[in-house]
Amino acid sequence: MDNIDRYTRSRWLFGDEFDKLKNARVLVCGVGGVGGICVDALARAGVGEIVCVDKDVFDITNQNRQIYSEAVGAVKVGEFDKRYENVKGIQALITPEFIATHDFKSYDIVVDAIDDIPAKIALALATSDRLIASMGGAKRIDATKVQVADVFKTYGDPMARKYRSELKKAGFKGKFDVVFSSEEPRCKVLGSFMGVTAVFGLNLASLAVRKILKNI
Repeated sequence: MDNIDRYTRSRWLFGDEFDKLKNARVLVCGVGGVGGICVDALARAGVGEIVCVDKDVFDITNQNRQIYSEAVGAVKVGEFDKRYENVKGIQALITPEFIATHDFKSYDIVVDAIDDIPAKIALALATSDRLIASMGGAKRIDATKVQVADVFKTYGDPMARKYRSELKKAGFKGKFDVVFSSEEPRCKVLGSFMGVTAVFGLNLASLAVRKILKNI
């Protein structure tokens, strides 16, 4: 059997379209419980280049849900960078100011896996033509309630409700897909369960791959 390597089963699955993944460039903003799983899935699938941006280092409370978080004190994006030749990590805080100065033109897909609403709004305004975004993955335990929908068709998610409101205030007129949960939050603080946050990340990765195969 020819071409036995880490991407053999991806090539079996995607066939001739595998080259679309190999030629794709994806930006993932945030590599916490949602974004980290997304980066890992995209890297293993064979996406040609994944740039991930996050300011944080791992702390012990990340270990209930975040991949590679056993490396307490390590820079999060660095752990992905060193494991995958197709991942480049940028340690930076994602703010509206960062977004205003970053060049997004070379990315086929932009993945928003951050929590800060002003930054999420700025990212949507800058990249909605290639954006997919995560809503609130914390405070929930039922993975079957995780869904993909147009940003303005989400429900049951307070973060998504706030996000929609701020997009309208900012004069946003476009559309893009988001991953959200219709499950009502179970707590006020940011309690979390990997059985849900990972499903958010994997849905983002699946959505990114499907958009790459369709558009490139």
